[in-house]
Amino acid sequence: MSTLRITLVQCDLRWESPSANCSMLEALLGDLDARHTDLIVLPEMFATGFTMNSREMAEPMTESPSVAWLSEQARRRGCVITGSVAVVEAGEYYNRLIWARPDGGLEHYDKCHLFRMAGEHERYGMGKQRVVVELNGFRLLLSVCYDLRFPVWLRQQPGEAGFEYDVLLCVANWPAPRRHPWRTLLQARAIENLCYVVGVNRVGEDAKGMAYAGDSMLVDYKGEAVVDEPRDRAFLRTAHIERQALEDFRQAFPAWQDADSFTLTHEIPR
Repeated sequence: MSTLRITLVQCDLRWESPSANCSMLEALLGDLDARHTDLIVLPEMFATGFTMNSREMAEPMTESPSVAWLSEQARRRGCVITGSVAVVEAGEYYNRLIWARPDGGLEHYDKCHLFRMAGEHERYGMGKQRVVVELNGFRLLLSVCYDLRFPVWLRQQPGEAGFEYDVLLCVANWPAPRRHPWRTLLQARAIENLCYVVGVNRVGEDAKGMAYAGDSMLVDYKGEAVVDEPRDRAFLRTAHIERQALEDFRQAFPAWQDADSFTLTHEIPR
């Protein structure tokens, strides 16, 4: 059975400065490559911070320097790298999580739940589809920040084909005053979905004076922390997860067999 090595990158971000953030991250990553990891996870809007200036800061998807940088990092390092970017495509703006593979392939997930308390729902378009990607025999469900608060959107329903995903991945700019819900929800999503959860958040303070505590975590299927770093500092930490351990627990504790079935419908909030 397979193993997946995951690198969590918790860092401060330069406000609305893609070139500065890409340079900073490249230096932080150093010589990290496929000898050390399979997947590098960056925070939400790693190139700009959580900006609502979508009309000024969003990059055209097909010409985005930030997306091109991700692709180049994946190719050069020989591993997948992921993080979200403000992009514009077909006249619409998205907070888009990019999954860049070393072979040059790209997949993406557009953030579904837009943080209305910051006006994100007025500045970005809403994603409408869940996205599951595969790596080293693991299936990973992609999500962004505020998505974490909505368990129905993230809930999996095992069927004849097995579990929908094995890892829930969430990149974030989650503010320090709400750090307790962040930590609690990461653990809750792991327990209820019988999966690993990876949550990568930023640290520092943005241009609006909002502080971020980090608290990036890798949580196992029992809600127990595999990675749980001290708050308020940058770090780069690689840990591995085991598919065999996950399968053994799902068989030994098959709570999924008693779960409620439902049909997920999705309507744009008004």
